[in-house]
Amino acid sequence: MTRPVPVVRLRVPTEEDARAWHRLFDDPDVMEFHGGPAPLAEYEEFTARQRAHAAERGFCLWTMLDAEGEGEVIGFTGAQPWPHTSFGPVGEIEIGWRLGRAYWGKGYVTAAAQATLERVRAAGVPTVVAMVDARNDRSVAVARRLGMDLEETFMTPVGQRKAYRFRLRLQP
Repeated sequence: MTRPVPVVRLRVPTEEDARAWHRLFDDPDVMEFHGGPAPLAEYEEFTARQRAHAAERGFCLWTMLDAEGEGEVIGFTGAQPWPHTSFGPVGEIEIGWRLGRAYWGKGYVTAAAQATLERVRAAGVPTVVAMVDARNDRSVAVARRLGMDLEETFMTPVGQRKAYRFRLRLQP
């Protein structure tokens, strides 16, 4: 039986969203594959950077809101330029997501990531990548549901963990 796709709303992150993201992601399970919980200041810088991406490129890592419930912040999804210059797909656009634990397993990320793909395709982005820790079965499953192809298996420079680079071509 197919579960109905949840309704999500995406918006450019606000200054207040930094606190919401910090609260949602201050959880070792949520941050297991992202280096552990981070201080509020990192989310303040992160949301500011996303606002700049939205203004410059027309896309960013958007705040994800539960449109079926109270409209509360439940995580983020979107696309941004790969943020590292020393490894990985330098110069490429990365699609990514993070969700508060209370919302796992309900289809929110896949629905929001599909909306992201539509938005970045409309912005003229020809291809996106997703960089996923190989132990993160949930994110691997999302990448596969999006139709992404496994392009590379590599070891991360920090922590020397196995990771995957998935790719999806959006333009012919």
